[in-house]
Amino acid sequence: MNECIFITGVGAGIGRATARLFAAQGWFIGAADRNAEALEALRDELGADNCSTHIADVTDSLSLTQALAQFSELTGGRLRVLHNNAGILEVGPFEDISPDLHRNVVEVNVIGLMNVLHAAFPYLRATPGAQVINMSSASASYGIPDFASYSASKHAVRAMTEALDIEWEQYDITVGDLMPPFVNTGMVQSNEGRSALFDSMGINLDAETVAAEVWEQVRKPRLHRPVSMQFRALWPITRTAPIAVTRAVMKRLWGKDQKQVGESSDNRKKG
Repeated sequence: MNECIFITGVGAGIGRATARLFAAQGWFIGAADRNAEALEALRDELGADNCSTHIADVTDSLSLTQALAQFSELTGGRLRVLHNNAGILEVGPFEDISPDLHRNVVEVNVIGLMNVLHAAFPYLRATPGAQVINMSSASASYGIPDFASYSASKHAVRAMTEALDIEWEQYDITVGDLMPPFVNTGMVQSNEGRSALFDSMGINLDAETVAAEVWEQVRKPRLHRPVSMQFRALWPITRTAPIAVTRAVMKRLWGKDQKQVGESSDNRKKG
C-alpha cells in the first residue's frame, strides 16, 4: 500500500494543491470537504484508484468519524499523515463582525481541528511514524488587528500543536504546524479591502508554494514551520523581541493607511 494522507478542506486552495502534489508523488489521498462537486472534480482529476473522497464537515464529529473509517478501510487502518487544512477567515474591525461570525471562525478553526484530531487518533496511533500537520498562520505569532478572532484561533492551533507534540510522542506521532502569512486563495481574496494589512504586508504566496511546504514538513518535520522568506526572518524576532517592539511594528503595519481602514469600515456599514 502506498503512503497515505488525509486532508480536510480539500475542495480548493491549499488543500487541493496539497492533494495534487502528494498524488503526483504516489501517495493515496483521503480528500474531505463539504463541497460534493469539488470532491467529484478532484476524484476525476486524480483518479478513483488514487484517492477516496468524503463529504465531511469538521464541525460535525459524526461525519468525520464516518469519513476516517471509510478511508481506513482502503488503507489497512493506516493514516501516515493527517493534514488539518480546513479553516475560515473573517476580516475587519472586531465590533463590525457579528458574534455569530466570530463564533463560526472558532468553531471551524479550533473546535473543528479538535474534532478531526479525535477522530483520526486511533488510525494515527496504529501507523508507525505518523504525522499531524496543522495549518496555523503567521498571525499566531502576535494578535493581528482586523483579524482578531482568526488570529486568536490560530494561536489556539499553535498551542494545540505544541501540547500534542509532547502528549503523542509516546505513540510515535509527530505533530507540527505551518505558519504562512497571507496566501492568494479564495478565502483571502474574498476578504481583500477589509484591512490595510493586505497592502502593507502583501499577498505574496500561492497555494502551490504552501503545498510544497507540507511536503517538506513530511520529509523534515518541525514543530513550527514559518512559510515565506519574510516570515522566516521575522519569526525568531517575534519570539525574542520585547512585546512593546512587536506591538509597535504591528501598529505601524496596520496604521499605514488608517484612513483607508476607516473608509472600508464605513462602506461596509452602509452596505
